[in-house]
Amino acid sequence: MTPSALRPATLPRPASDAARPAALPERLASHIQRRGAPAVLVLMVALASATSSTFPTWSNISSILGNNAFVWLLALGMTFVILTGGIDLSVGSVYALGGVLGAYGAHTGGTWLAVVLPLAVGALWGTAQGLLVARARMAPFIVTLAGLLGARGLLQALTNEGATTYLVPADAAFRRLGDGTWVPVLLVSALFGSGALLLTRTRFGATVTALGGNENAATLMGLPVARTKVLVYVLSATLAATAGALGSARLGSGVTTIGVGYELTAIASVVIGGTLLTGGSGSIGGTASGVLVLAVIHNLIDHYFSQYGSAFTDTVNGAFLAAVVLVQTLLSRTRQTD
Repeated sequence: MTPSALRPATLPRPASDAARPAALPERLASHIQRRGAPAVLVLMVALASATSSTFPTWSNISSILGNNAFVWLLALGMTFVILTGGIDLSVGSVYALGGVLGAYGAHTGGTWLAVVLPLAVGALWGTAQGLLVARARMAPFIVTLAGLLGARGLLQALTNEGATTYLVPADAAFRRLGDGTWVPVLLVSALFGSGALLLTRTRFGATVTALGGNENAATLMGLPVARTKVLVYVLSATLAATAGALGSARLGSGVTTIGVGYELTAIASVVIGGTLLTGGSGSIGGTASGVLVLAVIHNLIDHYFSQYGSAFTDTVNGAFLAAVVLVQTLLSRTRQTD
């Protein structure tokens, strides 16, 4: 059997089909999916600024950007995982674990241990999950759900069921990584920029997108499918642990109860940013817009509806996410039928 016989799906279309320009609905669907999140962000910021005198103030903007900057790294790692068609439910627990490890490292060994320990544990955690998904062919949902419970259990063991809280020394250089607004924002911006370059300018990024688009085709093309799957989970867990460590530098301690539900926020940010849950289409820029859209929504809810508590925030998040997924589904159908 010839190699070409193994790849019937890769045969070129007739010249008349290849040269046919995309129909107007298809082009509109593509533009909305790729640029919808930035457009919604601009609209929301404009409306918020027009209706609230406190929204465009520096104190409010610095609160939006600085206080949650490190949590946004979870969405960065999640983007790569979802682009492959996977999911990582463990990032919230790994975030909390990274915070405890960072505080423990700063308390016992100084800044170098506070940075290296969470990175190492996060990388090992991601490797284990990636191997189970890629080599053992277990469902990502099940693997990372087990990872969520396992990381939270390890966190409880390290802190004696939460009775021990590790504090970052006040004079530790590690604390400077979480100071103010600009240090967190610049660190997160640099990592998002690096992630965008990794996705769009490297063979790894091209493999991630191809894998999410059609895994069988990626395998037939000779792409390193299993290795790429492992690496995206390593990247996701490492970023989550790093974010937790930097968060402990900002808070001055390893908070054991933090991170609950953060995985859902990360997934929502990625999907709102235009990345398809089925994989194969998305961008880092879209995710950045998605996290900012949610941040603005939370800020407005805190300003206008604080009396209803966090339950109202969760309700709005869920409704907004459902609307985005519905729009994505309709856009996908439009692109398939044209």
